[in-house]
Amino acid sequence: MYIQTLGNGPDLLLIHGWAMHGGIFHPLAERLADNHRVHVVDLPGHGRSRVDSAAFELTAIVERLTQALPPAVWIGWSLGGLLAIHAAIHAPQSVHGLVSIAGSPRFVVGERWKTGVELAIFEQFGADLRADYRSTLERFLALEMHGDENALAGLRGLRTQLFDRGEPALSALAAGLRLLEHSDLRDQLAQIACPSVWIGGRRDRLVPSAALAWSASAAGGRCCLIDKAGHAPFLTHIDQVQQAIIGLLGEVTPA
Repeated sequence: MYIQTLGNGPDLLLIHGWAMHGGIFHPLAERLADNHRVHVVDLPGHGRSRVDSAAFELTAIVERLTQALPPAVWIGWSLGGLLAIHAAIHAPQSVHGLVSIAGSPRFVVGERWKTGVELAIFEQFGADLRADYRSTLERFLALEMHGDENALAGLRGLRTQLFDRGEPALSALAAGLRLLEHSDLRDQLAQIACPSVWIGGRRDRLVPSAALAWSASAAGGRCCLIDKAGHAPFLTHIDQVQQAIIGLLGEVTPA
């Protein structure tokens, strides 16, 4: 599993979302590296870890990251946020702080949970992947940027970087969709002992702001909602995201 490290200082880990790779964080990582040692991962089957065919499961990936890296503040976007949440619950000794950017403990609508995506949407993406790989990813990128005031610029950036490090493996994409479909960490959020901030866009069509507000309350953390932002605020509203992260870092007890 490819991990890029830049900067010096307290450790931060950045985990990308479904179908992307660590390069998507480049502008944010460079800013954070001014005062921190930033580790940027390409998840198995993605980017420069494309040939990594290890199990794409929450526990397996978190175990590999905790073994490869020192304790850190974990920063995850979307699917990466789900991984960071899982780590904060199940590997607390390795997680000094949690930043969930548009990351929810449950992504699909279900019992007692209306702040998600209909299961049929994920199922359709899974079916479409097998039929038309590239068009399906293009549609997903458009959904991520939908509603954002800077949607056109953000979408251009996502499209430009999508295959920068090679095409993601179809098996990893399918496994990632299954994680998004079936994971539910809501009842475990109270176990999170580290400081946490839940960052999102009020116009996000994948992870509604209500999901982040509820999660922040359940985890004893803070919620930071950005007006006019969609599902990828670290691309379209990087200043606000950076400020929210820095605020969280001020709450983290030095190792």
